[in-house]
Amino acid sequence: MTQEEALAILKTGANVFLTGEPGAGKTHTINQYASYLRARGIEPSITASTGIAATHIGGTTIHSWSGIGIRNYLDKYTLDKISTTEYLSKRIRRAKVLVIDEVSMLGPDTFSMVEAICRDIRQNNDAFGGLQVILVGDFFQLPPIVPASLGLRGASQTSLLETSKARFAYDSPAWKRANPMVCYLTEQHRQDDVDFLSLLNAIRRNNFNEDHLSQIATRKVAREDAPEQSPKLYTHNADVDRVNNIMLEKLSGKTKTFDMTAKGPTSLIYSLKKGCLSPEKLALKIGAKVMFTKNNPKEGFVNGTLGVVDGFADYVGLPIIKTRDGRKITAETMDWSVEENGKSRAKISQLPLRLAWAITVHKSQGMSLDEAVMDLSDVFEFGQGYVALSRVRRLTGLHLLGWNERAFQVHPEVFAKDKEFRAGSDAAAEAFANILELELKKMQDNFVKACSGNIVSANDEIPPGRDARLSSQIKNLKKVGKGAGFDKIREKHASVYKPWSEEQDEILKILFSKNIPLAMMAETLGRKRGGITARLVKLGLVENRQEARERDAG
Repeated sequence: MTQEEALAILKTGANVFLTGEPGAGKTHTINQYASYLRARGIEPSITASTGIAATHIGGTTIHSWSGIGIRNYLDKYTLDKISTTEYLSKRIRRAKVLVIDEVSMLGPDTFSMVEAICRDIRQNNDAFGGLQVILVGDFFQLPPIVPASLGLRGASQTSLLETSKARFAYDSPAWKRANPMVCYLTEQHRQDDVDFLSLLNAIRRNNFNEDHLSQIATRKVAREDAPEQSPKLYTHNADVDRVNNIMLEKLSGKTKTFDMTAKGPTSLIYSLKKGCLSPEKLALKIGAKVMFTKNNPKEGFVNGTLGVVDGFADYVGLPIIKTRDGRKITAETMDWSVEENGKSRAKISQLPLRLAWAITVHKSQGMSLDEAVMDLSDVFEFGQGYVALSRVRRLTGLHLLGWNERAFQVHPEVFAKDKEFRAGSDAAAEAFANILELELKKMQDNFVKACSGNIVSANDEIPPGRDARLSSQIKNLKKVGKGAGFDKIREKHASVYKPWSEEQDEILKILFSKNIPLAMMAETLGRKRGGITARLVKLGLVENRQEARERDAG
């Protein structure tokens, strides 16, 4: 199925499982659909199973969105607590479309918890409380990590949902309730090497042979000959830690060490430390490559955000991290805690960082790399090898230290299920191909109406109302500066919108180019000064907020 065909189906409001090979354009298709909805005044709820995946689609984690957090079961107390939390209740009641990216990494029990919460809060017994749900992912990639039990479920805490013995979300009762239509994307937009793409497809279709192995063998390198500055992927944390410590030692300068603190019962502390990606003793130097280990969207990072130590704040010595997009974030201590009945039972505190010259294959999921060094000799999970190999765009970008047999195998259950998904996608494509264009447009418009959105004509992708006014303002702004024309525009536009639209971004760029003061930008766009400075950084117009303020003051 092409992206265009999938997009046409999404627009009808059908529940959809959007899948395909790495690089097939799943994220691009979701971004297109989100833009389509926003142009009609409908704000989709964009979520993902992991923090780093959420950044790829400009969303949040499904755990945060739904209120489940780190919980692995749902009892009546928890459900009541979530349902009576005002901001969670409002968010879920107001939602129209829910996107869950990297659904392959979401366990069946967690998936069912989210679905049950939606039904309860929305007081609607349809799947997900009547939301359009779009599930995005590829089950050939890494399966869910089954969390170790923290031993918190007591006799008085009974789960409202039957615990599933299945490993994958598609086996959950919630998946069956949603009954998503399969859209299997078959185009390829990541790999530009035909032979390498054929090799990856061979792994996926379980027909990897000696010829393919011969291709792999051409990319084997000795450890000492591997490109030192290339990203390094390993299957185990021990190898990652070894490489990172070696690279840290090579840096000149003074080492600063940050120790983890803990409070609570020993058994719970042990479980928290085991699940925490930050080390108990964190050693850093200026120039060290690091990765954030916890989600904090307010401060501009999530679990998986990469950066470099740019310095240490003088007043407390906290590390200043320069991210890949040029932002500078002072990393402060954060807590990892275990709660029971709304009370904290145990807590550990540490900087949300770890060294990141090397990362695990699990953390690489979703990345696209020009080249990478990989050691697949200790692959222990179906899909690990496939995920690692498919991170690079071409065979020449691959530097392999070693591999084992499991590296080129996929989960037999997923292999069988994939045939079912492909058949379902073919049936969906055929069914929609037989629908008249006018009838399809009517279905799409009816869904927009059901979501209280604005119908947009084929020749005008900007709906009536606020976005149309923004478009008009852009045209006018190109002709004026600080004079009366600008004041007239300001009078017409004073509302606050979230998220930022393309029209708003264009207005902001024009205002910035004309050296319009921050206060006037904020007034014109109906936003706070902090929101303006943050967006200027996001758009790459300034390096950080301080630069924006200094430019304004000058």
